[in-house]
Amino acid sequence: MQTVLSGIRSTGHLHLGNYFGALRNFVRIQDDYNCYYFIADLHSLTTHPHPDDFHANVRTILAEYLAAGLDPEKVTIFVQSDVPEVSELYVLLNMISYKGELERTTTFKDKVRLAKAKARNVRLEDVAEDDHNDEGINISAGLLTYPVLMAADILIHRADFVPVGKDQEQHLEYARVLARRFNNMYGEEVFTEPRAFNFGSGLIKVPGLDGSGKMGKSEGNGIYLYDDEKTITKKVMKALTDSGPVEPNSPMPECIENLFTLMALVSEPSTVEYFKEKWNDCSIRYGDLKKQLAADICKVTLPIRERIDAIYNDDAYLHKVVSEGRDKARTSASATLALARKAMGFKVF
Repeated sequence: MQTVLSGIRSTGHLHLGNYFGALRNFVRIQDDYNCYYFIADLHSLTTHPHPDDFHANVRTILAEYLAAGLDPEKVTIFVQSDVPEVSELYVLLNMISYKGELERTTTFKDKVRLAKAKARNVRLEDVAEDDHNDEGINISAGLLTYPVLMAADILIHRADFVPVGKDQEQHLEYARVLARRFNNMYGEEVFTEPRAFNFGSGLIKVPGLDGSGKMGKSEGNGIYLYDDEKTITKKVMKALTDSGPVEPNSPMPECIENLFTLMALVSEPSTVEYFKEKWNDCSIRYGDLKKQLAADICKVTLPIRERIDAIYNDDAYLHKVVSEGRDKARTSASATLALARKAMGFKVF
């Protein structure tokens, strides 16, 4: 079977963006592909988590993976740092990565702009994209080389497909670049060039509740799989809206379009169509829209939430899952790393 790989950073509870952008796809394909799904704890170090939270966050993602439907009997579930071969390949790939191309990645530029905005206490929009004044900010080398570590994650298992959201498309393309560059430099087809897995539809970018951008853990604009009904309803009812349309069939502002994007993910098509008609004839009531959206989100997430607690507190089961996943992942990773080392000229004395 062809190999699929993906992972999610251990920086807190999973949100709807993680679920619809990746996790739901993970579950859908676990019967038909050779799947590797990992918890990206090394990637989470870019946000400098407190040591007391580090393990708990890994445990949280593991429990939520399983609660959402991943079956460790069908797929390999592992913790990124349990596979040291990934870190070694990361070092090797850094040697064929170039500073200029890494600095041009959209996510890196966005993180730098955000850091500058926070340091200067201004809005993100007030920091120009070509602003080169780095005074007062510290950007880690790990953030710069984040795409290289992601490439190592993918290439170490010679993955054919990677289920990614829109914001990760550029990183996936960089993994393809490094695979091609390595194979060309060393004259051997060591790595497979991975492709996006999107089930024949467009890659999903789940918007946040703050009116723009994507749903994210650090942005504080998300709905989490672990949120209870009261919390979900409160968050949705506070979502940004405008004063409403004043002319029939008006174009939607981004904040309203975002609400409809979320509704399209969780609601029946007839429900979405009903509220679109209300928008088009200028009779829409945002309170009604939000109540319906909150209720439909709860139908998706509350069954998952019920399973999370039981799994999180089952030490024996969690240990079994990660131990078996580690062994399977290391077997795969060791074989690929051996090929890469051989191609580069490493010898065993």
